[in-house]
Amino acid sequence: MWEVWWVWVAAGMAIAIIEVLAPGYLFVGFALGAVATGLILLSGVWPAGWIDGSLPRHLLVFAVLSVAAWLALRQLLGIRRGQVKTFDRDINED
Repeated sequence: MWEVWWVWVAAGMAIAIIEVLAPGYLFVGFALGAVATGLILLSGVWPAGWIDGSLPRHLLVFAVLSVAAWLALRQLLGIRRGQVKTFDRDINED
C-alpha cells in the first residue's frame, strides 16, 4: 500500500486538514513531506529498487522531507524580530 503514490498524497492532504483544525503550523511539515514523498514515487526519480516496496525507506524519505519542509517554513514564517510583546507597566500597580 505504501508504494502507491496517491496514498502518500492523500495522507498529506489528511494531515493538512488536521493542520487547519489544530492551528500553529504543527503539521504543515508532515503534510508537505507526505505530498513530496508521493510526488517522488509518482515521478520515479529514485533509482529502481531503492525506494520501491520498502516501508522503512519510504518512512526515511518522508522523515527527511518533513524535517526539510519544517525548517524551510520556520525560516520563512518563523518568529520575527520585534514580534514579542513586552509590558512596561503592570495593570495591578495602580
